[in-house]
Amino acid sequence: MKQNLWLRQLMALMSKEFQQIARDPSSYLVAGVLPLIFLLLFGFGITLDAGILRLAVLDQSGGSRSLTLAADFAHSPWFETRPVGNMEQGARLMRDSDVLGILVIRQDFDQELARGGAGSLQLLVDGSEPNTAQFIQSYSQGLISNWQRTSLPGGTALEPPVNLETRFWYNPTAKSVQFLVPGAITVIMTLIGTLLTSLVFAREWERGTMEAMFATPVSRMQLLLGKLIPYFCMGMFSMALCAVAAVTLFAVPFRGSLWALLLLSSVFMLSALGQGLFISVSLRGQLVAAEAGLFSGFLPALLLSGFVFDINSMPPVLQAITKLLPASYFNTCLRTIFLTGDVWSIFGPSLLFMGLLAAVLLGLVYKNLVKRLDV
Repeated sequence: MKQNLWLRQLMALMSKEFQQIARDPSSYLVAGVLPLIFLLLFGFGITLDAGILRLAVLDQSGGSRSLTLAADFAHSPWFETRPVGNMEQGARLMRDSDVLGILVIRQDFDQELARGGAGSLQLLVDGSEPNTAQFIQSYSQGLISNWQRTSLPGGTALEPPVNLETRFWYNPTAKSVQFLVPGAITVIMTLIGTLLTSLVFAREWERGTMEAMFATPVSRMQLLLGKLIPYFCMGMFSMALCAVAAVTLFAVPFRGSLWALLLLSSVFMLSALGQGLFISVSLRGQLVAAEAGLFSGFLPALLLSGFVFDINSMPPVLQAITKLLPASYFNTCLRTIFLTGDVWSIFGPSLLFMGLLAAVLLGLVYKNLVKRLDV
């Protein structure tokens, strides 16, 4: 009898919370609209791929071999070339950002090759964009090496002592969208789990309804579960929406299992909800709670989870901080399950850390959720 009463009270609290979520327009925005906008932004609008690189070509030699090299650059899928007559013209184009680099074919290029020597080339790259500069350098070196093998001398191929064959595993097309979209899902789930729930109890305090709930016979566990379960369902709905959008809209392969995805998402969502509820039960103002959720949840997930910036390239202090963030573990697991498959040697430690963190945070929420007005 007491157990049935306990469950009815819990269901009443959950029903109240679901109704409050349904009546709040921001809930639809955060759970449905915002995830799609975020995915569209990072899937279609933002890319780390090089695209077409604009390159000026200054051919000071004018011989047959320099012409074939310039033609190879012009017909390359990576470059859009623009012939220039002198160095001043090329420098002006790069200064005005009309081109990103200048390929200079020296005047004695053909003569040196005819004598069996080494032809002189110079590649000037705009260093204000380091990533793009690296792309131009790498693509140019590869194209020049291929031209050497096929065009010197008299059409005979020069066999280098070492032949390197490069293949991309897990992401054969080497497109950034394949790892940006799973990372964006991590940020979205953190946003829903931490930022939204950081306002749950703070909103009740500001509206004066927390005192009314304290006057009821509901227990602390019922209050905790009544807030936790609705937002957990909301977060899992958003996760399902994001996963479907990743596969259908952005053609991200899904090589893992749905059960592994469900398990990883559930444990991470519990840790994110625990963090948000701990903020909410500790701070009684919505504005302060929202700022705390933003700075402790959303921004670290965006900047320190490996979503955009490689963790291994960070300073040692920041690398140590990332080991304390559940978003960094979840981001690694999502990329693995989408691009590689079920790798439990990665999933196991991540699940253990996120599960322990969720238990600690929810335990702190339960401890601080005291039914007294003077606390």
